[in-house]
Amino acid sequence: MSYRDIITIEPDKRGGKPCIRRMRITVYDVLGWLAAGMSVAEIIDDFPELTEADIRACLEFAADRDRRLVTFASYT
Repeated sequence: MSYRDIITIEPDKRGGKPCIRRMRITVYDVLGWLAAGMSVAEIIDDFPELTEADIRACLEFAADRDRRLVTFASYT
């Protein structure tokens, strides 16, 4: 499954930030929790509506976005 099947962007929800499955939990929320040292299991314990696939989708989204920024910067 592609992260594109999980990550949604709605202009009227959370200021248009990428969210998980139309919920109000953003990709940046999940990345922040991981960066703060939370494990996948801890995140799911705190937010049982999330799945491991959701968290992987956030990481894939971030990696894809970074790859696009690096590629774009190479051409400028």
